[in-house]
Amino acid sequence: MYKSNRWAHLLAMLVLLGAGQATAVARAGDAQPLLIRDAMVFDGTGRAAYPASVLVEEGRIAAIGQQLQAPKGARVVNARGQALLPGLLDLHTHWTPNATPSELPRVANLYMAAGVTTVSDFHEPPEAYAPRRQWLASIAAPDVKFAARISTPLGHGADWGDENTTRWVNSPAAARAGVQAVAAYKPDFIKAFTDGWRYSNAADNSSMDEETLSALVEEAHRHGLKVFTHTVMVKRGKAAARAGVDVIAHSLQDGPVDQELVGLMRTHGTAYAPSLAVYLPERVDGSGRTASKPEVLRQRERNFTNALGNVKALHDAGIPVVVGTDAGMTGTPHGSSTLRELELFVEAGLTPAEALVAGTAHSAKALGVTDRGTIEVGKRADLLLVRGQPWQRIADIRNTQQVYVAGRQVHGKGAALPAGNHALALPALPVAALVDDFEREDGRTALDTLRIDEADGGNDRTVQVTEVVARETGGHALATQAKLSNKDTAFAATILPLSRGSVAPVDARGYRGVRFELRGSAPELRLEVRALGSRRFVAPLQAQPQWRAVEVPFVTLQGQPPYRAKGPIAQWKGDDLQQLVFSAGGEPGSKVWFEIDNVTFY
Repeated sequence: MYKSNRWAHLLAMLVLLGAGQATAVARAGDAQPLLIRDAMVFDGTGRAAYPASVLVEEGRIAAIGQQLQAPKGARVVNARGQALLPGLLDLHTHWTPNATPSELPRVANLYMAAGVTTVSDFHEPPEAYAPRRQWLASIAAPDVKFAARISTPLGHGADWGDENTTRWVNSPAAARAGVQAVAAYKPDFIKAFTDGWRYSNAADNSSMDEETLSALVEEAHRHGLKVFTHTVMVKRGKAAARAGVDVIAHSLQDGPVDQELVGLMRTHGTAYAPSLAVYLPERVDGSGRTASKPEVLRQRERNFTNALGNVKALHDAGIPVVVGTDAGMTGTPHGSSTLRELELFVEAGLTPAEALVAGTAHSAKALGVTDRGTIEVGKRADLLLVRGQPWQRIADIRNTQQVYVAGRQVHGKGAALPAGNHALALPALPVAALVDDFEREDGRTALDTLRIDEADGGNDRTVQVTEVVARETGGHALATQAKLSNKDTAFAATILPLSRGSVAPVDARGYRGVRFELRGSAPELRLEVRALGSRRFVAPLQAQPQWRAVEVPFVTLQGQPPYRAKGPIAQWKGDDLQQLVFSAGGEPGSKVWFEIDNVTFY
């Protein structure tokens, strides 16, 4: 069985690689030179805007001048009356399945339409980096950088994810080991959740101590990885700066910054990404103000006043202020939030020109991508054409005409996007019958995916241990033991992804159902099949202390409404499956256990 799974996954990889190669062939046409003629150039270097033409060859800026001649075969764009700027960056976003839209191509399209050509995604587990990078390479998209997430036990980011999603550390030794573990996946940088204070005026999660953070930063830098932090209190900002973090993400908003913090940030070269858009008392999408309780709204307004003041104070003190919006979170839509962030910088007291430099040159430097962020010869041709003069009137940044990523037009008149930019998912992969028999010594499933633990979140959280154990009759099984939290919704679950990182769906229409062996002790036990679009299908299971074989036909699975939302009951398709989930519940505070083995489609 294991050998057949290896062949099935080889076939799946060939399908994905073939898509990538086809895209590489299609992009060969992008080698056509491009001359953007007679634009007013704001180059992001601090120089005043000036009239010039810009020649692009092989995705990079080849020449800048007023009398440039178009090479043979070049495409010429008449930009008279338009402004040419470096592509924008957003260093803090979440491409989450719970946002709208949630599909990778649609999110990419929104950023390109806003002129955002480099984006940092804080949301993905390391297992998803490779398949998502491959997907992005097959479509027109911004350059997306992925953050490896490290928090403390019960810290923000760890209050809902297991260690295969967010690594948990609580000592210098654990921090070094955590960085080494995630570095194997080749993230673009590290996101450290150092502050238990999230969006309110009190800590609602645990915080990372300074010794642990310092060790994390030292180890990350040894691997060539920058460190961004979730930090929202001034005292935690000082600890982050002393530890040498590269970027403080989120606004310091419990009070005004002081000279001690300024000195620490200046000494350690720490930049500041305030994510003002996510803290607006009235969110970017217009929600929040009328729906909020009066005391909550007053608190938001106080916090936001501090946030605006601290942006201005740090900027005036020479601390690089950069753009990161937390887009993807509630009320903070992708793309438009980046533009709103620039407007909020101006509201905080920066000039429009300073806001543009923050969103281009300063952001590129903070992220460590020195090949972009300015319009200079040799730089990557990430470019934005707009009507107006946004260095004088920041609202003009919304008048997008054309957008280029590495010299390839991705938005505006004349742009031709691949079909994948209009797709809602990757093509479904074939899936072998054997999902997992728990015999691999490397801890991965028979499908070569990484198992995930899942439990109810928050500080009062179910504690579970999932491990492979020996069976009395030979071979191995997966055992989950848990002490449930005191919530009525407490549960413990183990997830078997059907593709790496649960990114590509699989097609199980050639099978009739799921078969497995089961034993356990839990009043509430169920199998859940998850599909694209957060669609879920469940079947109750009966647990008993002795092993027994169970078959769950697909036709008996019950569709569920959308996760945390009202909507239609999910309808079964079978060619869009992503995960098999085994979960147990019971009385709050009680203990439950179950074991599974030989999970197959039949």
